[in-house]
Amino acid sequence: QVKLVESGGGLVQPGGSLGLSCTASGLTFSSYEMSWYRQAPGKERELVARITTGGSTNYADSVKGRFTISRDNAKNTVYLQMNSLKPDDTAVYTCNADLMGRGRYMYWGQGTQVTVSS
Repeated sequence: QVKLVESGGGLVQPGGSLGLSCTASGLTFSSYEMSWYRQAPGKERELVARITTGGSTNYADSVKGRFTISRDNAKNTVYLQMNSLKPDDTAVYTCNADLMGRGRYMYWGQGTQVTVSS
């Protein structure tokens, strides 16, 4: 049974930082492209950051330079370090695992709430 569990969400002031973690089980982690998505109230889910099986990364323009995605295959964990947070970053952040990045076998975590507010 594949399971993805996110942690690290919470309330932070604008300009602050927060780190998210997603730990996977029931899959061969190193074979999966890992991504972070987010969805704010009234908006569609959007891709925030992605890291390939080879370690290449890409980011949404809105977070480029502020967020960093990384992975530790030995720990079956993908991270999202978020700096210089803005109120528009408020959303539910969800971890996604995509086998070989081909869109055929994908799994989702339950999501963790990030709220940026003063």
